[in-house]
Amino acid sequence: MSTGPLNSFTDVPGIRVGHTTLIDPPRVHSGVTAIVPDGIGPASPLPAGVFAGNGYGKLLGATQVAELGALETPVLLTSTLSAFRAADALVGWLLQRPETAGARSLNPVVGECNDGLLSDIRSRPVREEHVRSALETAHTGPVAEGCVGGGTGLTALGFKAGIGTSSRRVALAGREVTLGVLVQANFGGTLRVLGRTVTPADVGLPAPDPVPDSGSCMLVVATDAPLDARQLTRLARRAVYALARVGAAYGHGSGDYGLAFGTRPLGTPAGPAVVSDDSLDPLFTAVLDTVEESVLNSLLTATTTTGPEGHTRHPLPAGRLLALLR
Repeated sequence: MSTGPLNSFTDVPGIRVGHTTLIDPPRVHSGVTAIVPDGIGPASPLPAGVFAGNGYGKLLGATQVAELGALETPVLLTSTLSAFRAADALVGWLLQRPETAGARSLNPVVGECNDGLLSDIRSRPVREEHVRSALETAHTGPVAEGCVGGGTGLTALGFKAGIGTSSRRVALAGREVTLGVLVQANFGGTLRVLGRTVTPADVGLPAPDPVPDSGSCMLVVATDAPLDARQLTRLARRAVYALARVGAAYGHGSGDYGLAFGTRPLGTPAGPAVVSDDSLDPLFTAVLDTVEESVLNSLLTATTTTGPEGHTRHPLPAGRLLALLR
């Protein structure tokens, strides 16, 4: 399938992304990423679905999304122990906006990954001003990948990882739609590329020191296809399945979550009708492809990082990878 013009999450119309990156080496490598759909709010929720492949995580707001099939706030991605501060900051930011005047309930959605290997996670460095900055600077256009925002201190599959993104254009029920994915990659397993296992040693890197499994992967899917919440849950499920393509272990300590939302507000009277389930296969294929590419992008765009206890992770070197595959 062809990609969108930027091969990015923001190829889906009406989506903005912002990062706040916090680096104070070697102690802190952390941050927050904000996904801001246009017009999002409790009065104009978007259809959404969520799926937990392995529920060892703190996806705040997930139960209401699952129950009502609705997303009513931006989505934040951050460090595990900073998730609660981030949620509070998101609520404060929303309450000051005119579209939430009179609101008595909000359901902030905050995903997280554990960056404790390469950052002092107990210091909880992400604060209200950092969350507000990510929200206020969220923009369309290219999305920075690798060691930025909520991906700054993350590792996956034995390599330095972080934020990755990709998009596909899909012919669906007689019209062209766009599907985008943004991943926060921090999970265990052995990398697979084109069906071949790739270890750090295979590409000339030192073997990573063994550490306890405390990973996770947050996968956010957006599309302008006219889908309902149940169908979006089916997309979210396949986003988690797609991690198998790159060798995910789905370990005990890994929180593997898919969140999918549509950009057409719930209850919109105009616009195309929801497509039939038997038309969804092209979107399913697109999710598998974009998740696989997004994870690889997170590994290829990262930079070597050493944490406070001396643990070091290196990115996947593109040139050596291509030589190995040849």
